[in-house]
Amino acid sequence: MSKFIYKMQNILNIKYKLEEQARLEFAAANRHLMEEEEILMQVRERQALYEQEGRRLRQESISVVRLRENRAAMQYMEQREKQQQTRVQKAQKAVDEKMEQLTDTMKERKAQEKLRENAFADFIQEENARESKEIDELVSFNYGRKQREEQ
Repeated sequence: MSKFIYKMQNILNIKYKLEEQARLEFAAANRHLMEEEEILMQVRERQALYEQEGRRLRQESISVVRLRENRAAMQYMEQREKQQQTRVQKAQKAVDEKMEQLTDTMKERKAQEKLRENAFADFIQEENARESKEIDELVSFNYGRKQREEQ
């Protein structure tokens, strides 16, 4: 039996490499998203602490300076939260784009693998036909030889 050689194997190898690269980019984008979400959680926790402190300050003796400081800190944290939400949305969008790229490269690779499978099936069919032809020729030769020997 002959050896199967896929003519576009180098293209398939490139597709594998592109898919691996897309996987790595997706993982990096996903990691970045998680980091941004973690920062957002920390901002929200800090904001909650400032709100608690503000309630406590209002219940205790009224210190205008401390209340103003607390209110300024809360406003700052609200701005920071909005900024961080924007960053999270941007990171989520990047993750979605990388996921789409990964999906596309996986489709391309699978299409290339399907072409390889079809080429291999054609190769097997050709090999079977060739072997069948060789067997027929051998049988015909042996039959002809027996006929000559009998005469």
